[in-house]
Amino acid sequence: MAFRSILDLVRVRQGADARQALDQARDLAAHAEDWGYRRIWVAEHHNMQGIASAATAVVVAHIAAGSQRIRVGAGGIMLPNHAPMVIAEQFGTLAHLFPGRIDLGLGRAPGTDQTTMRALRRSLANADNFPNDVLELQAYFRPAGEGQTLHAVPATGTQVPLWILGSSTYGAQLAAALGLPYAFASHFAPEQLLPALDVYRSRFQPSEQLDRPYAMAGINVVAADTDAQARRLATTQQMSVTGIFRGERGLSQPPVDDIDTYWSPLEKAQAQRFLARSVVGGPQAVKAGLEAFIAETGVDEVMIVSDVFDHAARLRSYEIIAEVMPVGEVPLDRSAP
Repeated sequence: MAFRSILDLVRVRQGADARQALDQARDLAAHAEDWGYRRIWVAEHHNMQGIASAATAVVVAHIAAGSQRIRVGAGGIMLPNHAPMVIAEQFGTLAHLFPGRIDLGLGRAPGTDQTTMRALRRSLANADNFPNDVLELQAYFRPAGEGQTLHAVPATGTQVPLWILGSSTYGAQLAAALGLPYAFASHFAPEQLLPALDVYRSRFQPSEQLDRPYAMAGINVVAADTDAQARRLATTQQMSVTGIFRGERGLSQPPVDDIDTYWSPLEKAQAQRFLARSVVGGPQAVKAGLEAFIAETGVDEVMIVSDVFDHAARLRSYEIIAEVMPVGEVPLDRSAP
């Protein structure tokens, strides 16, 4: 049995604004904890009109303040964009505000284009420092050592749990070497999922944070009361993905009746490869799809993306997922980060 969690893209919809997207993410978290979801994460993206989570630590605070129990975190912070000490200060502050509820997932990619990277005062070369930056960040969260003069106040001693995120085997190798939980972005990079999980599990070294491998994988799930309704709702994400290949990252669009009138045959093939790890349908189809995904991957946790335009329909999607994928109480121990 795998635990279930949520990756919220904090989509800005056509006809709405960033404030509505942020408040809807907060509302989703409040519902999700009642439905038994383990955690809700948001990701760092810059210079994208349709995503409102660029100031990721601030968004985490907003979501956590609107809920009581669910873990809230970054999935993830793109560490090459930042000084590790600054991230430690931000997430150490969050750990004091919301004790025992904050996660910090770390990615190596910039999460944006090169022009925006320059505006962030960062460089592609920073990605080469990623392993050392992770170790530096980890040190800031530990209790202070004797004679230590540099502190990321108020992070010291908070022991914020770190995750390594990845869409290739690179992150799997690093997570295994450092003994950290690993989250694979198969919701948009499905091809290397199984090899990456194998690398992570076979090379894992126990650590102070984690005594055995703990793997999470992303999957797109759009659930509705009928298969036909779900297929229609899923066209919103299909159009967003098509926009990536067109170089058009705009606002989230309402669903359409016939997606084939929107994309070309080439775009359809590209989008289907991008979204290969997806389950779309009514309750029975979603149940079967999730069970097959968990059986194939053996993951400890599933990170679900339900990219639905209408907020009420998105809530219903996550509610159906919770109904067909029951889990027990999650123990707060090293086997369940």
